[in-house]
Amino acid sequence: MALSQEDLNALKPDALTPAQTEAKAEGIGVTKAGMAPAKCFVSAMLAGAFIAFGGMFFCLFLGDPTIPFAVQRLVGGMCFCLGLALVLVCGAELFTGNILMCAAKASGKIGWGGMLKNWALVWVGNLAGALVAVALIYFAQMWAMNGGAVGEAMVSVAASKVTPDWVTLFFKGIMCNVLVCLAVWIGFAGRTVVDKVIGIILPISAFVACGFEHCVANMFFLPMGLILNMAGFGDPGIMSMGGILYNLSAATLGNIVGGLLVGMAYWFIYAKKGE
Repeated sequence: MALSQEDLNALKPDALTPAQTEAKAEGIGVTKAGMAPAKCFVSAMLAGAFIAFGGMFFCLFLGDPTIPFAVQRLVGGMCFCLGLALVLVCGAELFTGNILMCAAKASGKIGWGGMLKNWALVWVGNLAGALVAVALIYFAQMWAMNGGAVGEAMVSVAASKVTPDWVTLFFKGIMCNVLVCLAVWIGFAGRTVVDKVIGIILPISAFVACGFEHCVANMFFLPMGLILNMAGFGDPGIMSMGGILYNLSAATLGNIVGGLLVGMAYWFIYAKKGE
């Protein structure tokens, strides 16, 4: 049986060119905007849980306080890559990556309503999925590992995200999603699972190692830190619902700006505009 052109393209060893990747990003944006709300929400829940699993793995590594700082950040960042690898390979709706729908909007292939509706639905779905993961991980008592050091690390990570001023968190959010969207762009360009997984390691581990703010990851880190703080880990009262909302407001807006910078830059350079 003859192979289709799509099958033949999949057999090519090279990654997509930047122009091909931009065209693919627009097509993916159209698909996302037209996705049925119920399916979109459940897919977003999966992404929230997947990113939480990456955060869980990150905290496990930080649960050994004897590891030098630089090694903790580098290897911990690589552990966190689990989350985006699951999103890209298994398929799920991630708010930060979906900011790249702006390319399809800029080309007039989707409207404001479709894009903003997707962003809002996926953000809420990511939160729901992350909270389910928090419950599962809490009742599995992963926090008790290494004599409770993993729980202490979880509270420490969460506390570090509510102490900087709002503007700093906002710019950390921008830097985070510049790197995340570049990783997603690499994932779009890859033709194989290996391409996608290997391609995301450096940008994702960089944003984690540098302490930038990812709103979906924080949907796991902050509630987990709050629950464990209430259970006696860390300094009493160091975490609160107000602190969670404070961080998520800055991180979410910063992530939007960072994603727009990447998406619109590549749209400007590579999109077909009828020249």
